[in-house]
Amino acid sequence: MPNLLTTDNFVFYNFTRIHKTLRMSPAMAAGITDRLWSLEDVIAKIDELAPALKVRGPYKKHGDEISN
Repeated sequence: MPNLLTTDNFVFYNFTRIHKTLRMSPAMAAGITDRLWSLEDVIAKIDELAPALKVRGPYKKHGDEISN
């Protein structure tokens, strides 16, 4: 969970927020993007980069024995 929070802060700081000294976002200043991103843009990018879900196979049933 800490990695996810760090990633959220990174994206917010660099893509969705205008900085006073730069008068634009750091991503815009670096030439990575040409506009501010909205929350919808961030979610769309996450969905685009997420791996496809795989179909799970059946569960393997174990015997009634208890092994120690």
